[in-house]
Amino acid sequence: MKAIRRFTVRAVLPENLGALEELAGNLRWSWHEPTRQLFARISPELWQQVGHDPIALLGAVDPARLAELASDQGYVDWANHLRDDLHVYLSEPRWYQSLDGSAPRTIAYFSPEFGIAAALPQYSGGLGILAGDHLKAASDLGVPLVGVGLFYRSGYFSQAITPDGWQLESYPVLDPDGLPLSVLRNADGTPVQITLALPNGVLHARVWQAAVGRVRLLLLDTDIPENEERLRSVTDRLYGGGGEHRLLQELLLGIGGVRALKAWTDLSGTPEPEVFHTNEGHAGFQGLERISDLIGEGLTFDEALQVVRAGTVFTTHTPVPAGIDRFDGPLVQQYFSTDLLPGVAVADVLALGSENYPGGSPDMFNMAVMGLRLGQHANGVSKLHGDVSRHMFNGLYPGFDPAEVPIDSVTNGVHAPTWTDPMMRALAEERLGTDDTTTADWANSGAVHDHDLWSVRTRMREQLVGDARRRLKAAWESQNPGGIAPAWMDDLLDPSVLTIGFARRVPTYKRLTLMLHNPERLRSILLNPERPVQIVIAGKSHPADDEGKRLIQKLVQFASEPEIRTRMVFLPDYDIGMAQLLYPGTDIWLNNPLRPLEACGTSGMKAALNGALNLSILDGWWNEYYDGENGWAIPSADAAGDGAERDALEAEALYDLIENQIAPRFYERNGDGVPEAWVGQIRHTLATLSPELSAGRMVREYVNRLYVPACGFERRLTGDGFAAARSLAAWKQRVRAAWPGVSVAHVESGGVDAVPQVGDELHLRALVHLNGLSPDEVEVQVVYGRSHEGDELTDVRYAALEVDRNAPGSHDASVAFEYRGTVQLAWAGAFGYTVRVVPKNDLLISPAELGLVAVAA
Repeated sequence: MKAIRRFTVRAVLPENLGALEELAGNLRWSWHEPTRQLFARISPELWQQVGHDPIALLGAVDPARLAELASDQGYVDWANHLRDDLHVYLSEPRWYQSLDGSAPRTIAYFSPEFGIAAALPQYSGGLGILAGDHLKAASDLGVPLVGVGLFYRSGYFSQAITPDGWQLESYPVLDPDGLPLSVLRNADGTPVQITLALPNGVLHARVWQAAVGRVRLLLLDTDIPENEERLRSVTDRLYGGGGEHRLLQELLLGIGGVRALKAWTDLSGTPEPEVFHTNEGHAGFQGLERISDLIGEGLTFDEALQVVRAGTVFTTHTPVPAGIDRFDGPLVQQYFSTDLLPGVAVADVLALGSENYPGGSPDMFNMAVMGLRLGQHANGVSKLHGDVSRHMFNGLYPGFDPAEVPIDSVTNGVHAPTWTDPMMRALAEERLGTDDTTTADWANSGAVHDHDLWSVRTRMREQLVGDARRRLKAAWESQNPGGIAPAWMDDLLDPSVLTIGFARRVPTYKRLTLMLHNPERLRSILLNPERPVQIVIAGKSHPADDEGKRLIQKLVQFASEPEIRTRMVFLPDYDIGMAQLLYPGTDIWLNNPLRPLEACGTSGMKAALNGALNLSILDGWWNEYYDGENGWAIPSADAAGDGAERDALEAEALYDLIENQIAPRFYERNGDGVPEAWVGQIRHTLATLSPELSAGRMVREYVNRLYVPACGFERRLTGDGFAAARSLAAWKQRVRAAWPGVSVAHVESGGVDAVPQVGDELHLRALVHLNGLSPDEVEVQVVYGRSHEGDELTDVRYAALEVDRNAPGSHDASVAFEYRGTVQLAWAGAFGYTVRVVPKNDLLISPAELGLVAVAA
């Protein structure tokens, strides 16, 4: 019999155990091992059953056990000590507090998903896990950041696999009262409610808040009685529903998120954010809500746009146009032809998202394009992805080379306390005097012997094997109620065998089944009698992606063969809890996407923090961090004739590396049974990659390279009654109007001999029409480099030419201005140059920002 309604009843704790409730209410427990150990002590078995969720544990534990603990003064003191430690963590100055006044007082971080803990399933994959790690690292560093997202009543989905390998989805409904959340309330105790005016009704949302260490996370929820039934489901599932459903979610996230943020800052007394960071384009509408507010303060749309752009950081995560949210223009027009955004004209909204560039569809509304137009500061998530993004969005900056597109890169990082196994942290603390594995001196072989490292790695592999067996038995029993799991499941995997891990979302470009390209070759590798290999795989395909589901099915069917099933397993329902044992337990982390379609790929980072070696295509983060000693690079067959040939070549390279390099090294042992060469690579990986791959490094980069500059621009534009914003908007309007008449009329050069030599100086003179603009409003540049076939320039450099203010007519804007300059010939070989004019203003971060350039014909 099923209940018609269910809810969570929270336990009433003994008075002297009140610290437990406070500790459970702050998600720092998700990465603070001493707090996790405190809760595990209550009931280790129950702690395992509830998936390491303190609130669920306190709701399920026998009151007699709580009474027993309340009478244990040692336990009470332990709980109080950890509560006091949390108070210190929340209040003490940290890294950010050492910065000067140029750092923003508050930063808002918008994301459609946040992966913080398995107990709060509001994530689908890497984007959400990254957002969670960003919040955790910001907390550890003392960054005054507040997260904004949505609360999905069914999260993403729970995955089951049928006996024939097909993915099934289910959507268990979450009870927020049973989660580490509380309702944001007004001063009078009533819940804060956010409203959005829609074409055919009003959307209401309540605001849940979570404490993530020092960081507050706000999550909007539409499943409330004030909404009619069709609108209660707006926040039902992450990435669920069609185009209009997704649009409603993104309107709520962006516009509703800013409104929730204003309510929270008013109630908490927190300074209003000076910087807004949008994690992918889903939250782009936040900029429009801010524009509407500024229009209410007396600014025009264009003036408000300058202010919003100045303080916005936009991070793009996708290297393919197909991964970007796009909506039909008429649908967007329908939603903004209402009172949704007072003062904002629908035409101005549509212009921000229009693909009005070569190769685009002007009738489509592109969320990433809007993100770039609303965010002056933009970045990709690895160096290679930054380059890919500059090419992908080059059309927004006509006349400029991809290298000049104003999209930087900050390579992702992962939160080491969350993703480093407690056994590895304990080793660092015992032998190296710190549990911070990112700063530990792993190169110190005198303190940490090879045997120590190998022993920990072996225990983590054993831990993974035990967890995999439990999960697969539980999955079998759920599909066969009352049955007894087959005996062979007790022999799944072998804790002494070389273990390869592969776990990701399952879009086709990640090539889950590349390893199956030659089944017989793979079978021989797995079953090698002297050097066996085993593979542990996990991943979810989007519910609408049948092709991804077929890839899972193909792999599961292969792994189900009787001779293979103990050497290759697919673990269903990939989540944070599984990942925290999977990454440390693997010896090799495999990643074989189609290059360059992996924006970053942080799963390999998490494995590396635990001493696993990577085996990967040179894509994402691996492209910049592979050094020949921290793993292996799978050669990319970029020049292959077609996709099938490329897969064949790269699969063969994968097999060769495992068979001829990886397995022999893993099984080559000294007299103590330790693979010295392998452990040397582990030590090198920990010593060199741990600091670089940490989310702490990533967040510090965001602060120094993006947040602080964005704050500086925002303060300049808002100061003195928005005087600079008004001036900048007027300047841009004047420059755009004049630009069709700006041209380079004539260029002449001299100063080099008939046969130019390295060291010669090229003297340039250019006549430039500015069509009424002042020389101070432009920069005339010589652009030079190596010239190749078709006159394309590479190794491009730029030098400003100076206006000759004494030349005849130099003060008459109706005639050409004369510009002069010198370039030294610094290399032998082909040399080429041109002259161009670009807008110049110290409130621009790039000459390409306006997409205006005039080049000599």
